[in-house]
Amino acid sequence: MASPSPHDRSGRPSEDQDEEDPVEQMISRTGCGELHYAVQECMAEHQDWRKCQSQVQTFKDCMMTFQKSRKEQLMKQRPSTEST
Repeated sequence: MASPSPHDRSGRPSEDQDEEDPVEQMISRTGCGELHYAVQECMAEHQDWRKCQSQVQTFKDCMMTFQKSRKEQLMKQRPSTEST
């Protein structure tokens, strides 16, 4: 028996319905979750990624902004190795 897709939003009950998809957890921590859902909804509606390019680009921009700020945050936390 094939396991259901973790991105299936059809509302079908599953055994681990209370367990959230780790990818979705990671995306929600970025603040870009709603944009990710917009991409998924567009793909479900149109079945053609080419028709969802504005949603994909908006999600990509959000993720890039998050990654840039996360990188800056991590760089600030690194201990300076140039102390003499």
